[in-house]
Amino acid sequence: MSLYEELVTQTQMNYQRYYGLYASGRIPYELTDKKPQSYKEQISRLVQEIRDADCVVVGGASGLSAAGGGDFYYEDNASYRKYFGKYAEKYGFKGAFDGMFRQWDDRAEFWGYLATFLHTTQTAPIREPYLNLDAMLKGKDFFVLTTNQDTQFVKLYPESKVAEIQGDHRFFQCAACCTDDTWDAVKPVAEMMDAMGEGTSIPKTMIPRCPHCGGEAFPWVRGYGNFLQGKKYDEQYEKISHYVLEHKEKKILFLEFGVGRMTPMFIQEPFWNLTLSLPRARYIAVNDKYDFLPRQLEDKGMVIVADIAKVLRDAKETMENGEKRQ
Repeated sequence: MSLYEELVTQTQMNYQRYYGLYASGRIPYELTDKKPQSYKEQISRLVQEIRDADCVVVGGASGLSAAGGGDFYYEDNASYRKYFGKYAEKYGFKGAFDGMFRQWDDRAEFWGYLATFLHTTQTAPIREPYLNLDAMLKGKDFFVLTTNQDTQFVKLYPESKVAEIQGDHRFFQCAACCTDDTWDAVKPVAEMMDAMGEGTSIPKTMIPRCPHCGGEAFPWVRGYGNFLQGKKYDEQYEKISHYVLEHKEKKILFLEFGVGRMTPMFIQEPFWNLTLSLPRARYIAVNDKYDFLPRQLEDKGMVIVADIAKVLRDAKETMENGEKRQ
């Protein structure tokens, strides 16, 4: 088991042990009571920490995409209606994930919905928060770890610089995990969308099939299917583990964006453990809802509780203005 997967496993066990606390929105750690700096001071510190770091590990979670308009997963809002309106009207779904957890009697109708979901993320432009973050990382040695499946980071960076530990909407797998293979989902999804047109169902003959067993395929993602944890999955953990081990003696900044309370074990708590254990490590989290900083990290870390898109805009502007004055 790789270093980072071991950290995730440990925090998953902790999550199970203290599930009642986590379920209530709390955590089993003593938090700092240190008074936070002003917003302007926090932005300046964020910029300086990035400048001072030898390298940066970005942890991008759902809040980062939501801040840029990818907020259609959990609620029936304008974004959801824009992309999934015909299904919202027909079935009353309250967000993209709601449709994934419903019972579908017609597989062709289900695949119409799933193709819509995948096509929405596959074809989405790179969102503003990602572009601003990219600008701030210019010239830095960095690596990206993400729980997002929406392909935003791999539209910006080569796969060698990104670990997608919860899957990727660009790939199919066998729904029954009969094989360790994954294969392209982009072209089949585009073809399904063309065939569906204004309807809500695809031709049954277009339902993706596993080339090995003939059963249905499914997106290679965790959360609403039988997630394949094989070679491709292991490669994601090996990439992030290799990067951390290679840079463990350097001044490494763990930079976290948008971690919610459903999956703190994949980014947040491993970042805490690494920041605590690596002597030169630093930690900054940006979150629009949650202010969680363990007391043990109060001298090595900071949480900015504010709109993520605004923080990245302001930090990028501050960084650029500082460079102009130099």
